[in-house]
Amino acid sequence: MSESTETRPTVLIIDDESGIVDTLRILLKNEGFAAHVAFGGKQGLDQIAALRPSVVISDIRMPGFDGLDILTAARTQDPDVPVILMTAQASLQSAIKAVNEGAFHYIQKPFRNDELVAIVKRAAEHRKLKTENRALKREIKRRDKIGKPVGTNRAWLDLLHVAETVAQTDATVLLQGESGTGKGIVAHYIHELSTRATNSFVSINCGALPESLLESELFGHVKGSFTGAVKDKTGMFASAEGGTFFLDEIGETTPATQVKLLRVLQHREVIPVGATEPVAIDTRLIAATNRDLDREIARGNFRSDLFYRLNVIALEIPPLRQRREDIPILAESFLQQIACTRGEEQKTLSPEAAEQLQAYSWPGNVRELENAIERAVILASSSVITPALLPERIRQRKSEPLIAERVALNPSLDAIERAYIMWVLGSEGGNKSRAAEILGIDPSTLYRKLTKFAVEAA
Repeated sequence: MSESTETRPTVLIIDDESGIVDTLRILLKNEGFAAHVAFGGKQGLDQIAALRPSVVISDIRMPGFDGLDILTAARTQDPDVPVILMTAQASLQSAIKAVNEGAFHYIQKPFRNDELVAIVKRAAEHRKLKTENRALKREIKRRDKIGKPVGTNRAWLDLLHVAETVAQTDATVLLQGESGTGKGIVAHYIHELSTRATNSFVSINCGALPESLLESELFGHVKGSFTGAVKDKTGMFASAEGGTFFLDEIGETTPATQVKLLRVLQHREVIPVGATEPVAIDTRLIAATNRDLDREIARGNFRSDLFYRLNVIALEIPPLRQRREDIPILAESFLQQIACTRGEEQKTLSPEAAEQLQAYSWPGNVRELENAIERAVILASSSVITPALLPERIRQRKSEPLIAERVALNPSLDAIERAYIMWVLGSEGGNKSRAAEILGIDPSTLYRKLTKFAVEAA
């Protein structure tokens, strides 16, 4: 059994004298080590390859393959493994040479048991520190490669600091904020900084699918459970096993789906559609919403028990209009990404274009900014992005209030939502697909809202 599957340090004892091998095995086992033995150098070399031990103890003089061969083989396979050599007086010079070539220690026969145990413990601790140091260096290197989400705004940086701290835990995270603020980016950042980063990051937008399909996507289904279920399907929770599942727009889910999500959080298991037995999962959940869930609870649209399960760590993503100093930085980042993707020279913003970008209220937040920059790059005939290349709503509306409709003093949330949707629709000349994109919702969700607000959706 290798070191990675043992909770105790693994020690391999190699000698051609069975009495010494058996004595040391019992001695080290009683001291809490996982002791394995090999009789002679040939068997020792085979065991090193199979066990990948924490510590190797070998006699230096054996027929066939001696202790120096053992040292070379062990350190070739694992440069960090400490090798302790046992030597008689006649082979003392060879032992000293071996230490000079990288052996951890040598001990002269006959030796005291407590002396050997002390050396083995030091060797095991040395190996542990080496392993931890290598792991730390790998982690630092990995983190250096992770791009920190762009921005210098104080509230944004404070948010990222909390996200970095939370990433080291498996706590459920609830990201709240307007559509397009970057909730998905923050969720992915948390995953990349977590111990789950080597496993999958899976995401789904709950508003993009009807309830019947959403349940199957989330939890999976078994063959024959409904019309069209021609084979078993693994749900997205199970697909994210060992990793992170990002549940975007959880506020769009129905009460029936919310009950099933609550079970996932309470019991860490899912029941595929049509199945009778639960399936255990090991998945970290990050949820996001652009709704005020407290209001939704008061209206009976969202379960309070699910909210409390989700709201372990709540992070509020600031809208772009509250991060105006970040607008040029984000625009520059998008220009860089687009140039890299298209394989062309990066374009630059003119001062006038940058000024207009900062003056605009950005109801669609970062997503809308990205789309505006991409549009400008496509239309640009030179290396400079001028105001003429920006969408008309940005050039003409600059700092207009977000809500264009007349609303009463202290309006209801529905009134504000309706006015906001109508404002975006008006900005896009009635283009519902484009409006849905800016709002960060599926077109089907926009049509439902228009129907709810008695707005002609044709």
